[in-house]
Order: sequence, then C-alpha cells, then structure tokens
Amino acid sequence: MLCALTVRKLKPGSMEDFKRAFIPNDEMEAPPGWKKFYALQNVNDENEVITFGLFDGTLEQLREGQQGGEYDERRAKADEFVESVGADGIFEVVEERSME
Repeated sequence: MLCALTVRKLKPGSMEDFKRAFIPNDEMEAPPGWKKFYALQNVNDENEVITFGLFDGTLEQLREGQQGGEYDERRAKADEFVESVGADGIFEVVEERSME
C-alpha cells in the first residue's frame, strides 16, 4: 500500500476555494487502485492543510494514474490558493493497525 501525501500552507482564508478546486467530488470515479482520500486542516492553524490518499498498487501504477488528465488540472487550480508546500511525496505503508 502506498500513501501520496502533501502538506500545504494555504493563502489566508482560502480553504473553501482550495477544497472546491482540489478535492474530488462524490460523482468522480476514483482511478483504479485508489482506496481512500483524506483532507485534514490543522486545528491551530486553519491555513495548514494535509491531503493524502491510499493507493493499493505499485509505484509505477500510481505515477501512471497521475499522468495528465483530471489530476493535473485539479492540482493546477488548487495551486492558486497555496502559499507554500512542505512535505510532498509518495510513502510506502510499512505498518497498519486497526485501533477498533
């Protein structure tokens, strides 16, 4: 399992605009391999946002699915609301535990 994760500092007050531009809507069909998507907002800094998705497949399959098309368009639109980017990468899940 892979996790694509990005930490962003948004321009002040742009969270709703960022969400509309970047976060997939409910009608969008997820590309093959994508299992979950999360968007997190820091409770102490409303302009700090973490987005990550879980992908069940190879690194090559993940990268292939991000080439061109809708993902690039969404990311370009969302970048208008981003002040800076911190961590940005693809991480391998090395441990997974259910806490239920």
